[in-house]
Amino acid sequence: MASVQTQPIQTTSDVLSVEGLTTSFLVDGVWKPVVCDVSFTVAPAETVAIVGESGSGKSVTSLSIMRLLQADTSRVEGRVMLGGRDLLALPENAMRQVRGNEVAMIFQEPMTSLNPLFTIGDQISEALLCHSDMSRADAKAETIRLLEKVRIPSAASRFGEYPHRFSGGMRQRVMIAMALASRPKLLIADEPTTALDVTIQGQILDLIKMLQDEEGTSVLFITHDMGVVAEIADRTVVMYRGEQVESGATADIFHRGKHPYTRALLSAVPVLGSMQGRQRPLRFPVVNTATGESDIPAEVADTVAATPVLQVKNLTKRFDIHSGLFGRLTSRVHAVENVSFDLHAGETLSLVGESGCGKSTTGRAIMRLIEPQAGSVLVEGREVLGLDRKDLREMRKSVQMIFQDPFASLNPRMTVGAAIAEPYLEHKMGNSKQAKDVVADLLVKVGLSADMAARYPHEFSGGQRQRICIARALALQPKVIVADESVSALDVSIKAQVINLMLDLQQSLNLAFLFISHDMAVVERVSHRVAVMYLGEIVEIGPRAAVFENPQHPYTKKLIAAVPVPDPDRRHEKRMVANDEIKSPMRPVDYQPASTSYREVGPGHLVMANR
Repeated sequence: MASVQTQPIQTTSDVLSVEGLTTSFLVDGVWKPVVCDVSFTVAPAETVAIVGESGSGKSVTSLSIMRLLQADTSRVEGRVMLGGRDLLALPENAMRQVRGNEVAMIFQEPMTSLNPLFTIGDQISEALLCHSDMSRADAKAETIRLLEKVRIPSAASRFGEYPHRFSGGMRQRVMIAMALASRPKLLIADEPTTALDVTIQGQILDLIKMLQDEEGTSVLFITHDMGVVAEIADRTVVMYRGEQVESGATADIFHRGKHPYTRALLSAVPVLGSMQGRQRPLRFPVVNTATGESDIPAEVADTVAATPVLQVKNLTKRFDIHSGLFGRLTSRVHAVENVSFDLHAGETLSLVGESGCGKSTTGRAIMRLIEPQAGSVLVEGREVLGLDRKDLREMRKSVQMIFQDPFASLNPRMTVGAAIAEPYLEHKMGNSKQAKDVVADLLVKVGLSADMAARYPHEFSGGQRQRICIARALALQPKVIVADESVSALDVSIKAQVINLMLDLQQSLNLAFLFISHDMAVVERVSHRVAVMYLGEIVEIGPRAAVFENPQHPYTKKLIAAVPVPDPDRRHEKRMVANDEIKSPMRPVDYQPASTSYREVGPGHLVMANR
């Protein structure tokens, strides 16, 4: 695909000017280019977004600018101008002074960037001591000021705490504080919100906007989330397979995008509120990345049965916490507390909420991958919680699970054909010849080809691996599939393809999905009903249209308000999402939860009344 030549007009006022950046890696003795002739500028106090799917070269572009690639296996060509100096021509000692001092970087996963052996305060102070002549006392005072600036509650008392004591959102705030310690001219943010819940993502985006307004910092923001791009970027660079295919003002890219790939990316973005007036789930449009043409997505036919295939009543799961020299029981985590719902054949019920709310624990307890303390789980009228090992294996033919990380779910030493056939053969549903036919049929059914059965997991993309996991789940002809964050790790267009596949399979096989997710825009698109979880309890449940168009519980309203809106005209708005973290579900040993009651605000729409 030919790239669009967009040589930047360099001015002395630009903070960063990238010209003809080309990065190659040494593979089997041959230099293989992965970023080809990329050019753009970043002006003072401006946010430029680089967008594209995994493998497009956007992160390699940022690492090339910072010269963080391994020198003996990478080659970076072109010019990267910062303050009149070409960063690619600087000696390493001079470049070390640029990093953190003039250009700082925030990475996607803060826990891999923070040293677990050092306190948060010491790690931020180190950045100050390395780039200034401050005393340790002054560095500590400045660190506390930075922690307060990024909205860390009780900053002074948390100076001496270790990274594991902070939530994911708070750790990302610490990384921002560390990046801002030396007041850099440019902040490079590489997928800083991808791994975060929607409310925490909203807080981080608001924080970056606020800091930019106060400090005048320029931001190079790297992401595959077009909703985030619309919310934060002044200009956008679109990358595809290592090439820059389009660039321009964000509003122009969104409203008048010319390249077929740009239009394909935008069409795959789920827009919260786009389902108003629709009663059933809706497929995503399928876009041809070569032409930009898309089909007209159709609503999924209504196949919901009247009789529940899964009934959950008063499900409770608590984890004991032991501490002290003798491992005494000191508290319990109330992960799931009196959760009840029905799921019908042909229906998708979505469990939504932030990390730690208990939604994944609910799915695992239903499967008895963990043992609940109390409650009832009926699959086609049969109680699951009292089954012995043999009967439990038989039950799992009816209820299968798809996990978030498809690569971790597949044995790297086993071909995908063998992985799909394994449950079929284990449950003695046929012989090896029949299993081979079943595998071929399932691979075709999930949009792959039968000859791919001989390949290994590493030979597939993330989206293809998730399709393989879906095929494996279908091998036992289940009635219910628990999809635990099954599309959260996927790029936007791959996510659309996998969701379309799940909707098509639901319609043809009358499958029931328990769809566990924190992505509210996706949930709105695929669900018949929605249950909102908070601190282990369902606080609101009802038809999808009722929950999204008429939310009643404050927590539901908070989740919906935090969703990024892919509308660049609203870029300068700050939603001011509350900075409070989700409360801890840890309780004293003698704690007895209050009984819950629900009020009905509409047909099938229930809201917790007393909390």
